Amino acid sequence: MLLPYSLIRPLFFSFDAEKVHDFTLRTLKFTQNTWVGQWLLSQPVVNDPIQLMGLEFPNRVGLAAGLDKNASAIDAFASMGFGHIEVGTVTPLPQEGNAKPRIFRIEEAQALINRLGFNNKGVEVFLDNVQKARIKTHPLSRSTPMVLGLNIGKNAITPMESATQDYLKAFESVYPYADYVTVNISSPNTKNLRSLQSDDALDALMGALQAHREILQARHGKRVPLLIKIAPDLNAEQILLLASTFKKHCATDQSAKQGSWGIISSNTTLSRSGVEGLVGAQETGGLSGAPLLNPSNAVLSQLRQAMGPHFPIIGVGGIMSGEDALLKISSGADMVQIYSGLIYKGPQLVNEIALALKGQKAALPSL
Repeated sequence: MLLPYSLIRPLFFSFDAEKVHDFTLRTLKFTQNTWVGQWLLSQPVVNDPIQLMGLEFPNRVGLAAGLDKNASAIDAFASMGFGHIEVGTVTPLPQEGNAKPRIFRIEEAQALINRLGFNNKGVEVFLDNVQKARIKTHPLSRSTPMVLGLNIGKNAITPMESATQDYLKAFESVYPYADYVTVNISSPNTKNLRSLQSDDALDALMGALQAHREILQARHGKRVPLLIKIAPDLNAEQILLLASTFKKHCATDQSAKQGSWGIISSNTTLSRSGVEGLVGAQETGGLSGAPLLNPSNAVLSQLRQAMGPHFPIIGVGGIMSGEDALLKISSGADMVQIYSGLIYKGPQLVNEIALALKGQKAALPSL
């Protein structure tokens, strides 16, 4: 049984957004793998497997990073029917993030603004939670096991000139436990982080990660795909420069044909297009939700054109329905992820999207 989200959303939305977020994660953590959690949350997994980056995904819809920063509720989210779960962003050391309040709903636009700032308990707690997750050993009758992505970032106190060292530390820590690793260089809530998207900085970071992956592959006997998560606020020239950097590293990577690099497009936006004049729109931070759909699709389309038809791209931003997900795929994504849509529409959205992408009508109750 899946509890109708429309019945509980008005109650959730009557409280502070971050308090509800924290309460929900605590509830999910303590009820996952219990009959209560299964009764309230579980729904069948839509079987629509896809091969990407040398991995097999049960279907093409995933949970975006940011919702479960400490990896505390992996099994709970997996029970909702996702094909993959991405948790984090995790940093090498614990950090509180930015001052509260730092999450704001803009209900009229089905949008959120957050300025969390990579708040998390650090990589040690994160990996303890990852190792406790049972989804790999108890796959909920999945014919194809769920894929787990681990998203890494730098600590706010680390100077930008030392950012690469933070990423390498986090990468080495999470490597043995990840199906893929996402490198978050596009959050607008860590000072100067987006400067890592420039061609020289990105080239240096990707080179360091690629060299370190060779060492880790020999040590652990597996090659973990690396994805870079980019911003939706890039102009056409920046997208071409970014694409050129990716092509360079794929050309020098002996395993590039196995899809060992990929892009997640995109993170939240600094733009306020679509929410102008609405309560909360003046808050600083990254905007997500419905207003992000068209701008993120425009970047995605340019990126796909620049990278060609076979480069792995996961599309994120503004997906609130199955139709939105189809637009994301038609713009160039191989798969999609959701975050704000889950908050506004509930777990039913997961199967609605998965069914839409499989080419079926979503025979689900109205949300």
